[in-house]
Amino acid sequence: MAFDGTEGSEVTLTEAAGWTAEYRRTKTSGDPNGHFFGKDHIEDILAQTGCMGIRIYYGVNENDEKVLILVGAKANEDDIDSGIIVEKGLPCPNICGTSNSLNS
Repeated sequence: MAFDGTEGSEVTLTEAAGWTAEYRRTKTSGDPNGHFFGKDHIEDILAQTGCMGIRIYYGVNENDEKVLILVGAKANEDDIDSGIIVEKGLPCPNICGTSNSLNS
């Protein structure tokens, strides 16, 4: 299968809220609920030649904290590992915004 830029699908708020609630119910204490990444970094990844979308990897940093790694991916499913790779998103908690059905 080759990536064409349409991968993934929209879900309802009810579905997403149910899934995030289940994650929060089962997660290990101290694990983040989510991460925020600014649009400039996302746009920079997507602007790379041949980029069809963003792959997100799970990782653990030097402080034993769970992190997300964002990297562009090409149509042939390969990562653009010689390009822009983003981490250090802002974790929720503590940077969550107003409580809503996705984060509380």
